[in-house]
Amino acid sequence: MIRPTVARVDLAAIRSNFTAVSTFLASSGTPAPRIIAVVKANAYGHGAPEVARALEAAGASMLACADIEEGIVLRRAGVRIPILVFGALGISDLDGVFEFDLTPTISTPTAAENLATAARKRGLSPFPGFAPNRGDSEQPGLTEKGDSPLFRLRCHLKIDTGMNRLGFRYDNLARTLPAIAKSEYLAIDAVYTHFATADEPEHPAFGDQRERFEQVLAALPALGLRPRYRHAANSAALLRDQRVWYDFVRPGLLLYGIVPPPLAATLPLRPALSLHTRIVHVKGTRAGEGTGYGLGSVSGTARTIAIVPAGYADGLDRRMAGRAFMLVRGKRVPVVGSVCMDMTTIDVTGLDVHTGDEVVIVGEQAGAEIGMREIAASIGTIPYELLCRVGTRIERVYA
Repeated sequence: MIRPTVARVDLAAIRSNFTAVSTFLASSGTPAPRIIAVVKANAYGHGAPEVARALEAAGASMLACADIEEGIVLRRAGVRIPILVFGALGISDLDGVFEFDLTPTISTPTAAENLATAARKRGLSPFPGFAPNRGDSEQPGLTEKGDSPLFRLRCHLKIDTGMNRLGFRYDNLARTLPAIAKSEYLAIDAVYTHFATADEPEHPAFGDQRERFEQVLAALPALGLRPRYRHAANSAALLRDQRVWYDFVRPGLLLYGIVPPPLAATLPLRPALSLHTRIVHVKGTRAGEGTGYGLGSVSGTARTIAIVPAGYADGLDRRMAGRAFMLVRGKRVPVVGSVCMDMTTIDVTGLDVHTGDEVVIVGEQAGAEIGMREIAASIGTIPYELLCRVGTRIERVYA
């Protein structure tokens, strides 16, 4: 370890959070849904290979990532359970789906056509007499042609129920889905949707989307599709409404120990990531002086400031200046001046601090705590963004 700014990732906390979510799902009195653990964006900044292996060991049924490249990283890290690719599929990168045994999402007619073409070129085909997409429990690869097993590519179908992003529009399926249902090369194993306002309890769109998804599920058999599985709930949705649990849920932020704001929960979660650095310089400033670019945070009195070697290149937000705090010797000290590319200034007036003293940007120190939710709220953003922005030059230290 050379740089003093490090992210400590507690894999035991990841496993504990998974158990907490699993226990919550099992407490409903109905069969608990299985968990698709979301590890996209480098596992929300925590480190995808290490986190994925921890979640696989904890009992996740499936992992989910943003694109084929992320899925390949997981396979090369030794992950063996199914991996769902959420994102839109290009044309040139489809080989990874087959070579690394990934489960693609079909969210556009073009994606379906390209996947079917790629499957055909690779020699995949339906079982003799097999009814396309009947959604039963048969597994692929059961028949032989020459020396090679033949099977259809298992996919998840995404329905746009109102988010207006990826997915087949819920009100246009009679035109878009029949061709997919007849495909000899694609097996629609699951259908899912995504909520646009799961973390906004007062917004009516959540209920509207749930009702539309129910209508879609009822209509699919008539369109020739009988997927075995359904899923819709991210972290916020699974906390809000048991009706959207279906067969799988897709927690992300909860697994990293954070409840999506503004929601509250009693789950025994532990934040898995903490961010630590050390003071590299301490100096005094006189009354009327500012600090950093723009000479902001002018003080009417003399003060003591400390410099820490972390800035916006490491994922700190420039809006933290004048709004956020860090921990030094168990005390909250304000971020002052400007957050620079590589350095940030904190006001340590009245504290006995020295070069080399530990500074906690996120986490606990001597009974005090600063969390990602707090920092996000102070600067008007969300904890997802701050976690994902923890820079690549910050070493992750796993415990």
